[in-house]
Amino acid sequence: MTVPMKGEVPMKRIVCLLLSLVLLCSAVSFASAAGKKQAAEDEVEELTQEEENELLEEEDDSIFNVTGKVYPEPTLKDFDKNSPAIYTAKLRGKYSIWAEMNTDQGTKRIVASNGNTRNVDILYVGLQWLIVRNQKDNKIGYIKREWLTKVEDVIPVDPVNTPPMNCQKHAYTAVTATACHVRKTMDPSRGEGDDGNNWVILKPGTKITIWQFYEGWAMVNYMRAYGYIDPNELTDLMPVSPTDEELYPDCPIAAYTSYYSMKDTEMNHNRIHNIRVGSNYISITVQPGEEFNANKIMGNYNASRGYLPAGVLIDGTTVAGYGGGTCQVGSTLYNVIRQLPKVEILQRRPHGGNGASYLPIHCDAAVGNPELNLRWVNRYDFPLRIEALTNDDGALSIRIYKVHE
Repeated sequence: MTVPMKGEVPMKRIVCLLLSLVLLCSAVSFASAAGKKQAAEDEVEELTQEEENELLEEEDDSIFNVTGKVYPEPTLKDFDKNSPAIYTAKLRGKYSIWAEMNTDQGTKRIVASNGNTRNVDILYVGLQWLIVRNQKDNKIGYIKREWLTKVEDVIPVDPVNTPPMNCQKHAYTAVTATACHVRKTMDPSRGEGDDGNNWVILKPGTKITIWQFYEGWAMVNYMRAYGYIDPNELTDLMPVSPTDEELYPDCPIAAYTSYYSMKDTEMNHNRIHNIRVGSNYISITVQPGEEFNANKIMGNYNASRGYLPAGVLIDGTTVAGYGGGTCQVGSTLYNVIRQLPKVEILQRRPHGGNGASYLPIHCDAAVGNPELNLRWVNRYDFPLRIEALTNDDGALSIRIYKVHE
């Protein structure tokens, strides 16, 4: 046997040490991979076919096509080549301008072909379609909202008196006095019960906002359609300030309500739960100069924060993930802050494809990771108090108030 000199290490010991190091690194790598895999499993779960069909059904815009008496949006006959434009914009890609709100009619119904149009004047903004005038030849027709470039590139012709694109100021707040029917049509003979003419029936005591009154009906935005409420089913009707100055003490200076499905499934029950959890997190006060970061305030989106697995829209595809529903919280807030000129939006991106169907096209703001977040700064010289309210019955109402110090 050879005795090693002082300071020498036997070859077997070196081999053992190297082998141990390799095994240790492998164990760490395996643990790390396992941890990442577990984290991924915590965030996204595989859907059953039934759950996938359920979520895809909710993204189907055809459900918003209703028959009956509805709010009459303007048509092409209401405009001509001299009609004043609201915005100027560019089309995303080479899309055509159509003579009808229907692209299934073939080329016979094209007003301006896709190779002959790019810059347009926007004359009217509808929930799903825009009326535009081609700047090249002054021809007027329809385009879908998603055919525009990003809304930040849509320029108001009169920026002083025209709100930014996708900004709709709600004029009133209200509370439901009884079971409140958000109807699909303005047909007084229908909708008093659950007869299929209701988008949703809200519980008594639910706080909502009203866009406007039309022919005696309180009008609301229901996803990508309008909803109509009998004012007799409302109480505590109060105006929202049309400017940044309060009309009365504790008057909201901006407000918006979005609606969500009340389908009786476990997946949707979880989504309703997550909307309430996210609403509680964002009901805070934002100081002058302070940044609001939705992912930091509502996240992490996992069970430890109180979230359950529900549908999450990623690049136009719905999967199951913890916190599904919080995008609607962020999106509803986005529609409120768009009404405040001195709120600076730092980051916002809509969902892929046609966006989230619970709001008009590309009025949404996705959250959930560094690339998908809603970040904004309060540039007012006073704090802004956010109040997010839901009664687990289909409506999410968010108001912002001016805080007096």
